[in-house]
Amino acid sequence: MRKKITVVGAGYVGLSNATLLAQHNDVTIVDIVEEKISLINDKKAPIVDHLISEYLQKDSTKLVATTDKASAYKDAEHIIIATPTDYDERNNKFDVSTVESALSDVREHNKHATIVIKSTVPVGYTKSVVETYQDDRIIFSPEFLREGQALYDNLYPSRIVIGSQCERAKAFAELLVQGALKPDVDILYTSSTEAEAIKLFSNTYLAMRVAYFNELDTYAQVHNLDTTQIINGVCLDPRIGDHYNNPSFGYGGYCLPKDTRQLLANYKDVPQNLIDAIVAANSTRKDFIASSIIASKPRVVGVYRLTMKSESDNFRHSSVQGIMKRIKARGIPVIVFEPNLDEREFFNSEVVDDIEDFKQRSDVIIANRITPELDDVRAKLFSRDIFREN
Repeated sequence: MRKKITVVGAGYVGLSNATLLAQHNDVTIVDIVEEKISLINDKKAPIVDHLISEYLQKDSTKLVATTDKASAYKDAEHIIIATPTDYDERNNKFDVSTVESALSDVREHNKHATIVIKSTVPVGYTKSVVETYQDDRIIFSPEFLREGQALYDNLYPSRIVIGSQCERAKAFAELLVQGALKPDVDILYTSSTEAEAIKLFSNTYLAMRVAYFNELDTYAQVHNLDTTQIINGVCLDPRIGDHYNNPSFGYGGYCLPKDTRQLLANYKDVPQNLIDAIVAANSTRKDFIASSIIASKPRVVGVYRLTMKSESDNFRHSSVQGIMKRIKARGIPVIVFEPNLDEREFFNSEVVDDIEDFKQRSDVIIANRITPELDDVRAKLFSRDIFREN
């Protein structure tokens, strides 16, 4: 039997979940950005994700988008909150105001729906709102998605974690399993607080792995060693594995920087050294990369793409932006080639939309990830992308 489901937020998490669930249910997605709503209703994805674009074209995808919250919430049986929770520098924690606003709206317009928080929140947050509102309809279920591969990661989930063991939670898990193509999906039912911790510890481990191979690469550069050989030798150990080991300018994107810092904040009054080091390692890596570029004394540095990964349009908190700031602080002009930007400037750096002009004007071209488009300027290229993969 088809369920009525509403998803709040049309970003990677919200849209991928909405598209997955719309294969077997009637789904409405709510967002405040009119342009996103129009694109989704025209069966076009407002984000770069090839599978989402493909699935939106299917007749089986029963998905509509709206800005009308009241109508979207009114008759829904399940409401998923997937709004952004940026890290608040002043308060040293996630800004959960979008989640709280959505919770308030949902509770005003719907008194029976199961409310699932998919936004990343501090450890202990869901328990606190359940107690504050005295509303046991609210559960937490974390996401483990990659940018550009969000729907794939929902179709073939590594695991489904549900931060509740009630019947509502089990019914929601069944909806996710129903949409998945992977057989025998692992489902873990925990408390909401353990589920929140699973999310933050998972992303912090990934950040640690990025930082580890970046520091290995730093060591190899300083001592004029072959990074590739060292990584290949290390990763032949099956306990380490040959994955997620490609050096970069640092971990970035929307999730890892904020999630590591939130976990560190959650460690207040808890003894630790490693979590602090993971956060600090990212700044150290950016310092080293920037110094390496500055040492070549370029007149103009070209930044090829602001995105962290190939096949992604998201450059929020990308590590290359930290490299840019350090280079510009030394008085070296920086120009940017980023096809996803319509503006003529990015943080006071000129955006060049002609790739050939960009290549000609740049003395050094820095790229977190290399594409064939740069093959003719390898002599100018600075990148730590050894394996040509994300």
